[in-house]
Amino acid sequence: MNRSNRKKKTLGAGRWLRLVSEEGWEYVERVKTSGVVAIVAVTAADELVLTEQFRRPVAARVIDLPAGLVGDLKGSRNEELATAARRELIEETGYDARRFDLLSQAPTSPGLTSETVAFFRAVGLKKVADGGGVDGEKIEVHSVKLTVAAAWLRKRVRLGVQIDCKTYAGLYFASCKPHRRSATI
Repeated sequence: MNRSNRKKKTLGAGRWLRLVSEEGWEYVERVKTSGVVAIVAVTAADELVLTEQFRRPVAARVIDLPAGLVGDLKGSRNEELATAARRELIEETGYDARRFDLLSQAPTSPGLTSETVAFFRAVGLKKVADGGGVDGEKIEVHSVKLTVAAAWLRKRVRLGVQIDCKTYAGLYFASCKPHRRSATI
């Protein structure tokens, strides 16, 4: 069924989210954005670049891939996915890349939200800024050798840090050959 033909009822709305009901199913939609990107960035030293920050909904620090919203900045509603991937990578980690290859697009939690995430591989990393996020995000950047990444994540869990599931997808994508759907910007 075409999404535009479906009848949805808004149950509640905030600045960035809207709770809707459709044919008895309640779920969340993002507003004021056009998507989500996550970046699989591997350094020349074979280190996966990860972020860590406190996430209020789970009341814990969370390890994740560099990631963020697309089209959420004023005047950027039509922002390209790869452009957002570059912006988020620089803001959060201080790395830029020569090229961004689209790896996959997938729903984040299809029983809860209509949100999907576009995974990009960042190719040809170069440190260009400090990173750490914007607007008080206080993002800590980790560069973890791929050969020990799984063990490093287990250790972080034992220390009480949670791991976003995109991180495990990133480990998978970092270990397989891309199927060149490049978005060079």
